[in-house]
Amino acid sequence: MNDWDLRKLRLLRTLDELGTVRATAEALRMTPSGVSQQLAMLSRELGVPMLEAHGRRVRLTSAAHVVLRHADALFAQVERAQAELEEHQRGEAGEVRVGAFATAIPGLVIPAVKRLRRTHPRLAVRVREAEAAEVYDLLASGDIEIALSLAVDAPATGDTRFTRSSLLADPLDVAVPVGHRLADSPGLRLAELAEEAWIYGDSGPWRDITLAVCADAGFVPERAHVASNWAAILAMVGAGMGVALVPRLAAPESGPDAAIRVLHADRPRRHVVSAVRAGAEDRPHVARVLRALEQAAARE
Repeated sequence: MNDWDLRKLRLLRTLDELGTVRATAEALRMTPSGVSQQLAMLSRELGVPMLEAHGRRVRLTSAAHVVLRHADALFAQVERAQAELEEHQRGEAGEVRVGAFATAIPGLVIPAVKRLRRTHPRLAVRVREAEAAEVYDLLASGDIEIALSLAVDAPATGDTRFTRSSLLADPLDVAVPVGHRLADSPGLRLAELAEEAWIYGDSGPWRDITLAVCADAGFVPERAHVASNWAAILAMVGAGMGVALVPRLAAPESGPDAAIRVLHADRPRRHVVSAVRAGAEDRPHVARVLRALEQAAARE
């Protein structure tokens, strides 16, 4: 029976995701020749070729795709085995690495860390800020154990590498200049702002969310300015340059120039999810951090 080397299988999985040997090498902090050598060894160990020439590049063979289908099940089983081993360990000491997008850190991760410091003081949580889409690469490579992202950035539900759970439906409010004609409207509807100049990002999830929410309200927002930093967005709103949707997790407050208004009638939301590698949700330390995050989300 051939040996299945999990490290080489993870390397093959990364190549399948990123498409090139160079990108794989950069992601795994290896040299391109090192990647090629490892995959050549995997081919010899399994007795089937993993790569074939495709122009100036290489691509995975049909045999490699068969291997990967079974490899994902192996990865999940290893995580479950690790979970059982941890259950037999004494004490509460351990470490869990969490990757999260910026606005999730103060609203969800920090409250969870504070709770865990009281209940499990020997459990360390290491936090890494990353874009919502990037955290899945970190999760797949083993750089983090828990990922927080927006649902719009999550991989397809059929992706068996990860176990995902809904964490929070984060309300979206609207920021308008304090002197705006609708700043004090008690029943402000998003459609009433259809003719306004809008401020949102050039790409990524926040742009997609803004467009989707406005489409649900019956209009396409005319983007006047491009920004993704909340301080910059609110400063532009305060200067009368436009209006913007802002997530409740970003915790912006009405200031002397910009007013935050709740859209009670529209009730727009963005959905935050947690994800772990399949099988890792049963690891005691990971499960404790997930529960703390769920408790933080329940208070929002």
